[in-house]
Amino acid sequence: MDVLRELNTWFLKHEAEAKNDYFAFLRFASVSADPAYADDVRRCASWVQHFLQKKQGKAELIETKGYPLVFMETPTSKPNAKTVLIYGHYDVQPVDPIDLWTSPPFEPTERAGKIFARGALDDKGQIFYAMLALHALQDLGRPLPVNLKFVIEGEEESQSLGLVHALPTLGKKLSADGLMIVDFGALPDRSPAVTLGARGCVGFEIALQGSKGDLHSGVQGGVAYNPNRALAELLASLWDQNGHVAVPGFYDGVVRSTEAERDHYTYLQTLDSLHKEHGIAAIGGEKGKSLKENNWFLPTIEINGISGGYSGAGVKTVIPSIARAKLTCRLVPNQDPTHVIAKIKAFLQERVVQGMKLAFEEHQGSRAFRCPPGSFLEKAAARAASSATGKTCSAILAGGSIPIAASLMDFTKGVA
Repeated sequence: MDVLRELNTWFLKHEAEAKNDYFAFLRFASVSADPAYADDVRRCASWVQHFLQKKQGKAELIETKGYPLVFMETPTSKPNAKTVLIYGHYDVQPVDPIDLWTSPPFEPTERAGKIFARGALDDKGQIFYAMLALHALQDLGRPLPVNLKFVIEGEEESQSLGLVHALPTLGKKLSADGLMIVDFGALPDRSPAVTLGARGCVGFEIALQGSKGDLHSGVQGGVAYNPNRALAELLASLWDQNGHVAVPGFYDGVVRSTEAERDHYTYLQTLDSLHKEHGIAAIGGEKGKSLKENNWFLPTIEINGISGGYSGAGVKTVIPSIARAKLTCRLVPNQDPTHVIAKIKAFLQERVVQGMKLAFEEHQGSRAFRCPPGSFLEKAAARAASSATGKTCSAILAGGSIPIAASLMDFTKGVA
């Protein structure tokens, strides 16, 4: 508790400086998915490097096939101390649609005690408070109880491709007894929680072509099979009437969770809370399964976007030449992204309307990860969160994904 009081005092004393630094971090338009922002992403990496080593030590910029990694190691003087690797990212997602923003996305704005900017939560907010905590402990002269390593990348929002390719040469550098990923959410009631796993992800795009060019819905209507219709039928075939994915082999390797396993994790979303917070009135997933099962323990296929033909104002009597769709799958432990994509591709190819051409493009996939409960890092994080908030810290899972997490686990002996 003495450490908490000292940290609180330090933060109050340095609040204005910390906010200025945080706002400077948020002003970088570090959108990794759009090459137009490449210079901004690299400038952001340099800023993180200099901020991380602001008090003590030396942080490195490690070049990759993509954007640079920021790495720093801060050893403890304690003998036989464990080593903890902290992972985060400095890149952010695109800001479109821009007209839905109340204030400019890269000009942080404070409203009602909250900071609004792209990345204010995911993940600049989280990794900033981790770096700031290190500065506070260094200023206070508090020795670290563990050897601490930071690896902060710039492509988490675009599948971590640079870090993926760099991992074989970074194994020793990133080796640790535990991995702490500073990139997760909290429970809906804002009570503290430690996330012990997340689903994997793999995406793909399909395009159906039915003619050389767009056709007239009157002149060729009733003759040409509409690619929009064919695409809708093809996509609908991915699920059976109970919401179970109908692709043979999709569930290969999946071990169904037990009630005891599910009970270990706290899940607070309800039908009412989903409706109040997000306006959700229609529930998907597998029928007969709980929200917790569908959100955390079962894999999914989701349609992320569909396009084809005319969607502007008024009417245009067209049968489109091509219809397209983008989809992603959320995967659970023991599912192989490559295997899943191969099964889906074969399934769709068998069901394409005769005479149409199917183009299939897959994207880089990532595995799910799950940590065994009770690790030293989970216990330490739970104690710290409970001490800081005065509330019980729960164990949770994430329905989303951290693309690099499963690969980083290969270099650690425990994960939280």
